[in-house]
Amino acid sequence: MKGMWVGWQGLGLFWLVVFVVIVLAGVTASLLPEPNGTLGVGAPPASMADIVPVPPPASPLGHTTAAPDPDLMEAGPHGALPRIATNGRTSMLAYAHLPEARDSQQPRIAMIVGGVGLNPGIAEQAVQQLPPSVVLAINPYSQRLPALLSQARSRGFEMLVALPMESRGHPQNDAGDRALLTTLAPAVNRDRLFWILSRFQGYVGALGALGPLRGERFAALSEPFLAMQDSLRMRGLLYIDARPGEPHPARAWGRTIDIVIDEPADRRTIDLNLAALERRARERGAAVGLGTDITPILIERIARWAAGLEERGMMLAPISSMIQRPVAQP
Repeated sequence: MKGMWVGWQGLGLFWLVVFVVIVLAGVTASLLPEPNGTLGVGAPPASMADIVPVPPPASPLGHTTAAPDPDLMEAGPHGALPRIATNGRTSMLAYAHLPEARDSQQPRIAMIVGGVGLNPGIAEQAVQQLPPSVVLAINPYSQRLPALLSQARSRGFEMLVALPMESRGHPQNDAGDRALLTTLAPAVNRDRLFWILSRFQGYVGALGALGPLRGERFAALSEPFLAMQDSLRMRGLLYIDARPGEPHPARAWGRTIDIVIDEPADRRTIDLNLAALERRARERGAAVGLGTDITPILIERIARWAAGLEERGMMLAPISSMIQRPVAQP
């Protein structure tokens, strides 16, 4: 009987040890970190809807351009048109790039790059390589705009729509079948302007140039030129005159370009004009440059130039931060 009692004692001790081991294992498991939940590692989510992707940062400065706002749009004959919201909000402010806070005494330079959109590959290169403080002027004849606009907004670019207008040398220098012309009736030019402004939404205003064509003939005829500016102002849009040396817009919020940097579009000329733009900014406190027609050379030279601008005591600013009041209104 004594041998049997010893046997039972041994068996009881064995099961006690097993119980302690199980308890300790459970405690240890509760202290371990949870599996990361990645598909194929640990427990999978209940459904694909449980996976929430984390978007990459939109831009180096953390800014994005606001998406088109229904309150800033109204129906037009060719699609949505910009308008001033009932609370007074305007596109020129709602879609503006937010400049990085810096010393207000620094000379400021706004750089506009035109002709964006006709070549999707070069346009994508511009969006990826240019700093977001550069302003993109979108060609209204461009196709496949949604992808380009989405990329530009995600990096915080400020955008303008390019206005095709009758230029010097017309009709040999053709601004396209929707250009504003001196020979057309006001109602026809107004309809063409509505078509241009309806091509996309989310821009701060218009640039009076289509690539190298800067609408000299149309601008020389004051009545239709001023009527066009009135239309932009009443829709909450600014206007940038692409003719250096001309007065600032009379009827629209805006500004006139100081220097065209890519005529001709070779590296040496671009670099010399960028240096001249810096001198103008130091002398006057601000300057506006225009690259009329986007090319890989133009992108490369502007990107290289902008990278060292802060070290030279200047800042790259969006055009919306440098506009002036209309000189006169009817």
